[in-house]
Amino acid sequence: MWCPNEQALWFVDIKGGMVHRHVPEANANTSFATGGMPSFIVPSINGDMIVGSGGDIYRLANGQFCEQIAAIDMPAHNRTNDATVDALGRLWLGTMDDDEAQATGALYCLDRGVLHQLPATAVVTNGPAITADARMLYFVDSARRRIWRYAIEDGPALAPPDLFLELGEADGHPDGVVLDSEDCLWVALWDGWGVRRYAPDGTLLMQIDMPCQRVTKIAFGGPDLRTAYVTTARTGLSEAELARQPLAGGLLAFAAPAPGRPLESLRL
Repeated sequence: MWCPNEQALWFVDIKGGMVHRHVPEANANTSFATGGMPSFIVPSINGDMIVGSGGDIYRLANGQFCEQIAAIDMPAHNRTNDATVDALGRLWLGTMDDDEAQATGALYCLDRGVLHQLPATAVVTNGPAITADARMLYFVDSARRRIWRYAIEDGPALAPPDLFLELGEADGHPDGVVLDSEDCLWVALWDGWGVRRYAPDGTLLMQIDMPCQRVTKIAFGGPDLRTAYVTTARTGLSEAELARQPLAGGLLAFAAPAPGRPLESLRL
């Protein structure tokens, strides 16, 4: 996530138990050993950062988990994964089987301190991404290479989904997603060596190739939100594969064709 007040990018290392902060203008990096499995980081309305880890959602203070915001009732082998905040200040997050074997991952919404489970499941969830009017949600079923689109109803609740996109085996797996200011969906490609931009009707508009096989997430930053920051992973790659892609696990960036949208703040 990009923090405009700090002009800094925050991102997580789930398996390493780390939260990182990168300030591009100063080329300065700070890392916090939080422990656990920090899987997402979002801002709250009072200026704090909120982090999901394992089966819990925490407030982050001085780089460490402090107050527990919510606990998720789920199987012990599950953990939180990706998340976003909509224009109404609600946190939408997915969980997944940490062994990536069982379809026990689910979608939740934390609305003013109340946690709601929604009818969307997967082995590995990613996203969600939500349109600026908080009326449409994109949900990623990474293992099955599918992205579903749901209308958001009051409650919160979801209407029956439409299949927005299904990737082929050669495309890799859809991982983290984010919407830009034109409501185009950017998809990180795990084992796909790149990121893609899709129009709201599902038309492929652009592919940006990356020097890393496992691309995980995009966040728009910079003063004009036209820098696309890209996280990548090293996990599961052999020594030979890592030798061919020395930037794997690193943070990359490119100039986006349209600005992103500021990430909304969670209302607790």
